Amino acid sequence: MKGWYLLYCKPKSEQRAQLNLGMQGLETYLPMIKVEKQEKGLSVVKKSPLFPNYLFVNFDPADFSVAKIHSTRGVSRLVDCKEQPIPLNDILITQLKRQELTAPVTVDNSLVAGDKVRFIAGPFRELQGVFLERNSQQRCKVLFEILGKMQSIDYALSDVERVSA
Repeated sequence: MKGWYLLYCKPKSEQRAQLNLGMQGLETYLPMIKVEKQEKGLSVVKKSPLFPNYLFVNFDPADFSVAKIHSTRGVSRLVDCKEQPIPLNDILITQLKRQELTAPVTVDNSLVAGDKVRFIAGPFRELQGVFLERNSQQRCKVLFEILGKMQSIDYALSDVERVSA
């Protein structure tokens, strides 16, 4: 049954997989978001995958071999593919595409005390905490729980991001 399926890609290979699947005549979709990053002390807005390591592909397993997809450069495997792949609801892809087109162009990086944040780099990557205050232009204090205790640490401002509610 033709439909959208979710692929798990090799690390940082979503675009490679998308290109190679496209050359095989398959329709793909890689949702992107704009992310503000620090490069050489400057704030730069770049596009990054909304779901790192994941890519959507539209095909019919009866017409196109799943084994061919698995052997495509950049692709690791179809997600949750046992004997018979189950397609995703088309509405999900439509909503993702619509939201990507209407996403704000600018990124608000102004954090205020009490905002929930996530560490995006360093030893605490992927942990969440609460923004306390800025120490300087480049540093901030974040409160988070580690080893059962609340700890306040000094961290690079560029290595934390606000967590959406």
